[in-house]
Amino acid sequence: MAVDTVDGVRRAHFASVVLGATAAALTLAMPAAAVAAPRGQVPGHTTGPVVVVGVGGLRWTDVSATLTPVLWRLAGQGSVGSLVVSGIEQRTCPADGWLTLNGAARVAVPPLAQAGTCPSVPAVVPAAPQAASRPGPASVPQMARLEPYNAQFDTNPQWGLLGSAPGAGRCVTAVGRGGALALANRNGQVARYLPTAAGLSRAVLGHCPLTVVDLGSLPTGSAGPRSLRAAALRADDRELGVIRAGLPADATLVVTAPGDLVSPHLRVAVLDGPRYRAGLLGTASTRQPGVVQLTDLTPTVLGWFGTHVPSAVVGSPLRSLPRGPLPATVRMLVAQDTGAQVYRDTVAPFYQLVGFGYPALFALIWVLPWGRGEEPRKRRRAVVRAVGVWAASVPAGTFLASLVPWWTLPHPAAVLYVSAAAWAVVVAVVALTGPWRRDPMGPPGVVGAVTLGVIGLDMMTGSRLALETPFGLSLLEAGRFYGLGNNGVAIYGASGILCAAWLGGVALRQGSRARALAAMAAVAAFAVIAAGWPGFGAKVGGTIAIVPALLILMAVAAGIRLTRPRLLVIAGSGVALVVAFALINYFLPAVTGQSDLGGFVGQALHGGAHGIVARKASSNLHSLTANPFIPVIPLVLVVAGLLIAWPARFRATALVRAYAEVRLLRVTLAAIWLVGVLGWFVEDSGVTVPAAGLPLVLPVALVILASVPAGGGEPQPLHDPAILDVR
Repeated sequence: MAVDTVDGVRRAHFASVVLGATAAALTLAMPAAAVAAPRGQVPGHTTGPVVVVGVGGLRWTDVSATLTPVLWRLAGQGSVGSLVVSGIEQRTCPADGWLTLNGAARVAVPPLAQAGTCPSVPAVVPAAPQAASRPGPASVPQMARLEPYNAQFDTNPQWGLLGSAPGAGRCVTAVGRGGALALANRNGQVARYLPTAAGLSRAVLGHCPLTVVDLGSLPTGSAGPRSLRAAALRADDRELGVIRAGLPADATLVVTAPGDLVSPHLRVAVLDGPRYRAGLLGTASTRQPGVVQLTDLTPTVLGWFGTHVPSAVVGSPLRSLPRGPLPATVRMLVAQDTGAQVYRDTVAPFYQLVGFGYPALFALIWVLPWGRGEEPRKRRRAVVRAVGVWAASVPAGTFLASLVPWWTLPHPAAVLYVSAAAWAVVVAVVALTGPWRRDPMGPPGVVGAVTLGVIGLDMMTGSRLALETPFGLSLLEAGRFYGLGNNGVAIYGASGILCAAWLGGVALRQGSRARALAAMAAVAAFAVIAAGWPGFGAKVGGTIAIVPALLILMAVAAGIRLTRPRLLVIAGSGVALVVAFALINYFLPAVTGQSDLGGFVGQALHGGAHGIVARKASSNLHSLTANPFIPVIPLVLVVAGLLIAWPARFRATALVRAYAEVRLLRVTLAAIWLVGVLGWFVEDSGVTVPAAGLPLVLPVALVILASVPAGGGEPQPLHDPAILDVR
């Protein structure tokens, strides 16, 4: 396709700018791996007693200087954070949370037959009658059934781990059913047990190095009116005051919320101890300031006592980071939960709207009466291009919307999605008005470059923009707190491929294969390092899916025939790179930062990796039955693959013309398709991974087809290097 000289020079200049910016971003961002994870003081061994107090359902909206003065004072002098309690089920009940503390892994108590109701914390049976203020031995009979029940989840809990935290020969005290469940050994035995906190005294609190207290769960909207909840909060706060008054100055007091009685929320976490003064909690497992997980608490307690933490434990020690005044900090923590609720309430409707709305929108444009002749057809193609470029820009817009903290504003959901649509307009205007506008791959390439850059740089700097956005990360539901979420794998991979194909195509048309390969290699390096490097995205499945697709694109651009041995090497390239990243992370954690990659290597070396693999495989298979629309996705993938490979056989004449007009288009579409298929098989979200790429891939494909005028030649074979000869 002819391109005028001025536009060609401008595109070449833009390509050089993109290459320079990419190289600069990589150079500057490599040290940023140290910034992505929260940095703060990691406390060493403690000398005083440790007391863990749990209040089921406690949220930051419950905490105030008037309603809970003791807890407010503890929060003011200690370190605070939002606690993620997500476990096996969508809702982690208090019994599940106490059991999670026991084994430092996501586990569950068998649910009740009545759906939607939390099971009670298992009963505790004292060995003999005891005084209300004198702890005695007891047992949790149901413990014998909990271990075989949880074997199906492959989470590898270390039963009795919290109870062993003080070390051999040192005692622990359990108060309340939850405390007993948290401290019981794998046989259900508890050496020292009090049924209620009413019997707590200074002598009891000081007798053992570790005490775990269950103050019960707060009433909810379904359990009673607001006044009941307020009364329960006041009562728990008084109990907390008694506990704090009975502790020495060197004690460490943990206040937490081990579960949810109704809907999932971010919960309260407060640590008041010698090395947790006036701080904000952080942990390497989330890399998000102020966000910690329930599974972090047990290894943290073990670390305080200097007890070995088994390699199978998934949590990380809690750090104390600097923070501002307490009222502002609490508002920030409340806003974090607001953002999490926006994701829970809107992500499914958003994907339904896009999944049905995009095809309906473009079908409407197609069936509208535009009139006869060439001019009406041009108008229709122009409308398709404009709408398509805007629609393809929406994913990038959802990330850019978080440049303004929408979760702190009134009507946060409306602000998020209106801002995303507005940012998409900005990106679309840039894509449609620059010197690349006449190139069929120009606007899609610009959208791909912006999307790749926004998501990639966000991963390199802590994944702040991705939180609670539809293509990003959910603190409550996704189970991933940094890097590339499963909803973003196909979007991110397709964006990198589009950007590389566009820049490479510009250079090829100008007669320089070397510059084309250099541009494509720079894009590929940025995309892969941002997603896969342990200090940045640490994404296993996404890296495995993206690397082979980019290599195939570059191989065709280089004129290399894709023989079977070469395809086998390319197919294993993503796995090889992930293994290399994981080994580097395991042996050099101080350089790369702690991540799941190195943790998996440690578990594999100690025989604990089977559970992770089995759990992910099971989740992948279950994705096929997630909802009634799921079976359509494999069918769409098969049809798309056939159309990409043999458009002429299926009379896809528009695609035939596009292949003849646009260099690298066939291999570009094939590479995007490959990312979707590989993402399906290597990610635990399974078949939903390629479906999440629809909001970018469908509009981009229509934009390219609408950019090619009628009347073109026949496409040439995908593996024929002659299509790339530059004469």
